[in-house]
Amino acid sequence: MRTVAVWTIKGGVGKTAAAVNLAALAAGEGVRTLLWDLDPQGAASFYFRVKARIKGGGGKLLRRSAELGRWIRATDFGALDLLPADFSYRRMDLDLDGRRRPERRLALKLAPLADDYDLVFLDCPPSVSLVSESVLVAADALLVPVIPTTLSLRSLGQVRAFAARVGRRGLAVLPFLSMVDRRKAMHREIFERCLADPEFLRSSIPAASVVEKMGARRAPVGAYAAATAAAQAFAALWEEVARRLGVRG
Repeated sequence: MRTVAVWTIKGGVGKTAAAVNLAALAAGEGVRTLLWDLDPQGAASFYFRVKARIKGGGGKLLRRSAELGRWIRATDFGALDLLPADFSYRRMDLDLDGRRRPERRLALKLAPLADDYDLVFLDCPPSVSLVSESVLVAADALLVPVIPTTLSLRSLGQVRAFAARVGRRGLAVLPFLSMVDRRKAMHREIFERCLADPEFLRSSIPAASVVEKMGARRAPVGAYAAATAAAQAFAALWEEVARRLGVRG
């Protein structure tokens, strides 16, 4: 089982859109996929029409004796399950802090699922916290969406430094360009600069109204607009991620 965290410390950069679309694309190829919505806002849960609620709250879920499987829900997409968000996740740092070796807690919770899933996506809250540290210890790869702006690039530098300090050995940090608007000179300039960085994935996600409609459609882009440039961009991004991780259906 491979675990991919989609995380950055800057909000509004297309993080959840990437997690939702990549998870659906993986499942569409027959890869047994779980998406854990760790963001208390619950956007990924909303997109997949699953109530953002964990009975007993995040504190109960994190107990050593609690099995994650009791809270996992099926989605409308074959081979794709969802572990929903809960508003109590806003206190997950406190729940983790009271436990032994909190930075390893998420990895410990995920380990028993290895026989059931080939791939786990973690849709993480946009913050630097004990949750983030636990995510980076659990993950094999970190996907970092980057808008072509100065502040987003600055956030990437902070993410890289934090991942190098607390992430598991061999953690692959894979930034990719998100919400790219080629009509803007700054976007074009930073786009070229980022693609000169060999660590950046080659695929990029455009700024597109069809992606914004995910909230109204409550589905990944490929489910209602498969022929669009945005859907094809997510498919190309999945191809790169799958190749880097060695995960195929």
